[in-house]
Amino acid sequence: MVDITAFPHVPGLACGTISRDPHQPGAILLLESPALPAGAQPAGLVVVDAAPFSHSMLALLARGIPTVIVTAEQVARMPEGCRVVLDGSSGRVHDAAVNETIEPTEPPAAVAGETVLTRDGVAVALRASVRDAAGAAQARQRGAESIGLVRSEFLLPPDGAIPDRDFYQKAITAIAESAAPLTVTVRLLDIAADKRPAWLPAEISTGRLLGVQGVRLYECEPVREVVEAQLEALAMLAPQWPLRVLLPYVTSAGEAQRWRNRIAARLPGSFGVMAETPAAALDIGTLLKQADFVALGTNDLMQCLYGADRDEPVFRDYLDPYAPVLYRFLADVAQAAGSELARVQVCGLLAQLPGVLPLLLGLGYRMFSVDPVFLPWLAETVRTTRSLMATVLVARVCHAEDSGVVREMLGLHRDSDPSRLPH
Repeated sequence: MVDITAFPHVPGLACGTISRDPHQPGAILLLESPALPAGAQPAGLVVVDAAPFSHSMLALLARGIPTVIVTAEQVARMPEGCRVVLDGSSGRVHDAAVNETIEPTEPPAAVAGETVLTRDGVAVALRASVRDAAGAAQARQRGAESIGLVRSEFLLPPDGAIPDRDFYQKAITAIAESAAPLTVTVRLLDIAADKRPAWLPAEISTGRLLGVQGVRLYECEPVREVVEAQLEALAMLAPQWPLRVLLPYVTSAGEAQRWRNRIAARLPGSFGVMAETPAAALDIGTLLKQADFVALGTNDLMQCLYGADRDEPVFRDYLDPYAPVLYRFLADVAQAAGSELARVQVCGLLAQLPGVLPLLLGLGYRMFSVDPVFLPWLAETVRTTRSLMATVLVARVCHAEDSGVVREMLGLHRDSDPSRLPH
């Protein structure tokens, strides 16, 4: 008998036979690593001992396949050949009834370009984080308010060459066309230890956790050359498309001001910075004086806060998205932003996890950039949430003793449906 509750990763229902064969169509595929073989067409994915916040797991989100993450102990209770139902929203995997089939369903999408209202009428902007034109098209179809973040480090020439202005002009145009008429925010090159492009020379070291990444690499060649190519392409496209620019891994207001001055001289328009360290996040009020908006990168922010590399599965349990201290920290950030909190965009996996979005709404956050596959599910959560009740709930969470208590508050325990949250 199979009946386990795993870590939910991609929402949706799937029914199929558990298999390790990537070429078995319609199977629930067991993966020992997050790399999905080319040509694989599983109904659902079960990934063993993965790091949920890692870049490799985040790449699976774009595939839109219902996915859960299990431990080695759990996978031992999932023998191959068993026919199961996988719920990527709750994380539950259980035996399928005889002849049971599943019709994939999802909540209705919002209207693209528009905000979504809570049950008591508070407007929430659900934006999309994408890697390419296909992701932008999916975001528009699924009701994104705008494209909140283009991960430009994944825009790469097929031959592995150093990308130039013409390449970026074509790539960004394709994204803007696919997203039209939505505004598109392009995050400038964001290289890190786990996101090294083939064109980056081996002698340029990014270090490991808390190393040289994002804007810290912009004075090194050929990174500087590539960033210049991005800016030139954006300057050429700005008259034709509604574009915003986002600077990654900014750690001080002085850094933000220097780069704003450099960028504004050639590319007028909305300019944002990413706050991905606790110091930058707590200084968000000052950052907002230098930028039109600030994006909280919760994936990197959490690994800094917890002192745990998000790409290492061994540290998975340290990156606890339900720990009360995380919400006390985010409450402090919201207080530091004050009346300008409406100009703060929350990015990363955090808002996509079961039960979390109402907590962030309760703290006062109103803009979120998420993977397109999550848009209908999060829109439904917004529609069924009362902001006042969310404020009361998150206050209780902030005063909770531990994450176990928080999970109980949110109904995140065995045989519960975490999509049915307290409202």
